[in-house]
Amino acid sequence: MTSRVNTSFTLIPNQKYRRSSRRSSCFSNTFDSDSQPLSTLGNFKALPLEIFQIILKYLSVKDISMLSMVSKTVSQHIINYISTSSGSKRLLLQDFHDLELPDREDTAIVEHYRSLGLLFKRCTLLLPTKERLKYIHKILADTLTAGWDELECHRVYNFLCELTHLSRKMQTVVCSKPGSARKLELRIRLFCRNVLLDHWTHRSDSAFWLTCILKPWPMVNQARLLYIIFGPISPQDGQVVWQKMIEGPTDESCLKGLAEAIKLLYDTGTKEWTADDVISLVDELSVVPREWLLENNARLLILSGNNICFTFMASKAVNGRTIELAKLIVFLALVSEKELYCMDWAVKMMQKVCKVFSTPVERNNFLQSVADAFACAIMEMLQLVMSGDGDDDDRSFMNLFHLVQAQASFHKEVLYLTMNVLPS
Repeated sequence: MTSRVNTSFTLIPNQKYRRSSRRSSCFSNTFDSDSQPLSTLGNFKALPLEIFQIILKYLSVKDISMLSMVSKTVSQHIINYISTSSGSKRLLLQDFHDLELPDREDTAIVEHYRSLGLLFKRCTLLLPTKERLKYIHKILADTLTAGWDELECHRVYNFLCELTHLSRKMQTVVCSKPGSARKLELRIRLFCRNVLLDHWTHRSDSAFWLTCILKPWPMVNQARLLYIIFGPISPQDGQVVWQKMIEGPTDESCLKGLAEAIKLLYDTGTKEWTADDVISLVDELSVVPREWLLENNARLLILSGNNICFTFMASKAVNGRTIELAKLIVFLALVSEKELYCMDWAVKMMQKVCKVFSTPVERNNFLQSVADAFACAIMEMLQLVMSGDGDDDDRSFMNLFHLVQAQASFHKEVLYLTMNVLPS
């Protein structure tokens, strides 16, 4: 199976851009002018501007956004109100990043800013996207884009990349030795998580922005960026820990973020990602920065869910990587034993993968490889324990213990399956 990287979605149709430019020239005179034709104010023309702004104080943000669509002049007055100190104080809540707020208050603030994003969209409706972003950034020093279509959101991402030099920073970290630019890696992680990814209610929105981040890069760089953004970090300084998957078995907390990101791309049906793309990304991720321990690879697949786990393994079967697949079965069983998962899941996954092989000979060879892989893994761990070369003899012995237990439980489930006996 091959992966396919598609970056054509970032292209902007020239014709649509020119049409936006014509709108800009028409609207800019209104936007910059201090005097507006009162005839477009309707019944509001009899009110002094101060009274109009007092009325706005009694309207909800959603009501103000509806009012902004009455006319250009009303929209301009509302923009002026937003720019005043009283309007800014009311609309731009200062507790947006307060992590100590109760959940209900935090949700209310997010809803407020979602409505505020709609207000800005309506107020700047006649401007081309680039001008809208400049205005919104001037007010917020951030971009609220709820309800904007995909083309506009791609322009938002391009604008943010230009504003923050994000692409250049990413270029630096993906082309450098892992960990050589730790502070820059941390900045990229925090920006991508806190600004682009973590605050969305719908998974499809998070998938869209993650796609914007990853798709412009080759697959090897996509895997590196995915690890930077979602991989394990040090509890002391929050920086990315690159050796975590290589030095020893890790736990669920270190892999959960990566697994959730992989599921996000696979499950949300984003048109830019095929199943082959996601599986190739998982395969590439397992060698960042070097080849992972198979136990960590197996744990990531389990956390990523049945569909991704099976598709990954089926890909190896189709491509003739039977030995790798057999070893992976062993470590799926080991993780199941350690984490007290049902061992019949690992057996049923092997049974399902068997059906991918097209001939009985291939299936028999695969099953023989699984038996051999169990034996080899046990012998390697036993030699490590007997030699005393392990960093932690107790840990090496416990790994051997769990593997022997995993083999026993695995073969017990195989016997139940072949004898059609239900476990008690």
